Amino acid sequence: MDLKGRDVLNFKKYNREELEYLIDLGIKIKKSPKKYYDSLKRKTLVMLFEKSSTRTRTSFEAGMNQLGGHAIFLDWQSSQLSIGAELKDEARSIERYCECIAARVREHKTLQLMANAVEVPVVNMLCEKYHPCQGIADMMTIKEKLGGFEGKKLVFTGIANNVSNSLVVTGTKLGMQVTLAIPEKDPDAIDYELEKMAKKTGLYEETTDLKSAVKDADIIYTDTWVNMEYMSDPKFAKEKERRMNTFMPYQVSAKLLKDTGSKAKIMHCLAAHIGYEITRDAIDHPNSVIFDQAENRLHIQKAILTSLI
Repeated sequence: MDLKGRDVLNFKKYNREELEYLIDLGIKIKKSPKKYYDSLKRKTLVMLFEKSSTRTRTSFEAGMNQLGGHAIFLDWQSSQLSIGAELKDEARSIERYCECIAARVREHKTLQLMANAVEVPVVNMLCEKYHPCQGIADMMTIKEKLGGFEGKKLVFTGIANNVSNSLVVTGTKLGMQVTLAIPEKDPDAIDYELEKMAKKTGLYEETTDLKSAVKDADIIYTDTWVNMEYMSDPKFAKEKERRMNTFMPYQVSAKLLKDTGSKAKIMHCLAAHIGYEITRDAIDHPNSVIFDQAENRLHIQKAILTSLI
């Protein structure tokens, strides 16, 4: 399948066949990594970070290295973007040095501006509305653990956000039932077009009843209730306290699975705030596949990079 030159800003314009191709390629690369050691020999990826990262940076950088290429880490604050340089011009310069640009930014419009300015592929490593590489890596993990997507149910709980958006778009396109068991949505992440697309599939629903939703779930998935950069921000303290009170009934724990009789696999994209959206006994639970998720970020990034470049 030819995906060369495509952007990955989100997966709304990708079809099921294309998503399955990336997932299956990720699984192939994971099983036989040596076959792909020279896939991107002498190719360069520039990674631009406006927001901090652990798994995203590590998986992309290691992935590019393991494919025979090179990744350049460019921190927003250590570049001329921090002193007011025009993003469009910076992107047009950067593309002259690489075969792909990946960016982790605060606003989706930043990615759109870059994609419109350059000819090389642009990959969204996270923005306020989407986390596509996380979503497709999670689908790879689900296929490994459950064997497929048809007839499977994923329940996302907590606050609807950029991660849940990416799970909704990939999950429903792949034939999964995706349920958001949530009391509210992050206003910065709301995408009405995406919700409309998902509802048309008949595979998307929202509820406030977590216990009922999780009883027959194959996957229970949660994410932080507060963005990492705001956890210790005194300006966000009041909103943080409000969220903690609002979302505590939606905490994922071993007790939740026991009380509901659920056999669901537990997923979290990390980093986690223990004692808030998830408990330690859930992270370490026999049903937890959280660190398999983390590993699969590496393999799916490699699938994305080889396909686009």
